[in-house]
Amino acid sequence: MFRFDNPIYLWLLLLIPLSVMIYLYSIRKRKQRIARFGNPTLVRQLSPMTSKKRSWIKFVLLELSLLFLILILARPQIGSKLATNKEREGIETIIALDISNSMLAEDVAPSRLEKSKLLVENLMNKFSEDRIGLIVFAGDAFVQLPITSDYVSAKMFLDNINPSLIETQGTDIGKALQLSMNSFTPNSKVGKAIILITDGEDNEGGAEEMAKQAQSKGIKVFILGIGSKEGATIPMPDGGLLKTSTGDVVKTHLNEEMCKQIADAGHGVYLHVNNSSTADAVLGRELDKLQKGKINNIAYSDFDEQFQALALLVVILLIADAVLLERKRRW
Repeated sequence: MFRFDNPIYLWLLLLIPLSVMIYLYSIRKRKQRIARFGNPTLVRQLSPMTSKKRSWIKFVLLELSLLFLILILARPQIGSKLATNKEREGIETIIALDISNSMLAEDVAPSRLEKSKLLVENLMNKFSEDRIGLIVFAGDAFVQLPITSDYVSAKMFLDNINPSLIETQGTDIGKALQLSMNSFTPNSKVGKAIILITDGEDNEGGAEEMAKQAQSKGIKVFILGIGSKEGATIPMPDGGLLKTSTGDVVKTHLNEEMCKQIADAGHGVYLHVNNSSTADAVLGRELDKLQKGKINNIAYSDFDEQFQALALLVVILLIADAVLLERKRRW
């Protein structure tokens, strides 16, 4: 298992694009000063030993050195020794998240999708001994993260979720429920729950039957409907609004009745997600009611530092920068 022991230092990576912008700005200002001094072509002829290419190379070398130094500060490590499996009491939860384009609507702040991700992250913060898995779906469904007790990885995968992960649009809730059921471990003594978050639009059918199957297997189904009945337009990444093939602006609405029907079919629970935190509290209480069983968690007891190779690269890059002159060699 790979990890950064001090991941907070990775925020320093923002210094790299900042330094690039400053460098480009300095080049621009330098050109302006040369233009005020005299004809740029004549100035270049008066300084034939100046090399723009070498200046760029030296800048790239320094940027790479900065990158590797930041990674060293974050302390990259690889797990080298497995601890004895620890048995814990917990539940298994699969979160199926709708990532169709309609989830970009902003009738729930900041958007349906971002609100859903925030809800899931808050849920993870409350977990301690439980296992969690992530499934994303639209017109198709796939496993984003297999069921795990590694909440750090789960949050990383959650951050990267966006509608571009699935090209097929639509909302195939039935397929998402079926994939969720197949993603649990065979442990029958552990409480299992599917938390499906959707606005319920363009359902492909078969969802109620899948909910019944989940109930017959002892899996609790929670349908979280997000959005408003009044609806909202769908902003797109290019700054415009989603339109039909005829040019009409698309307006998306929460299909609450359909969400309730799926929950009722599986004797589950329907919750409406809006700008309040009511759904979070109710969901937490319902999950606490599930039977907790013994879960084997694999954990690493020892990690090996992996900074040595990066440190060597930094030394090589700095030596190369020192040796390389900005002006051309006479030969």
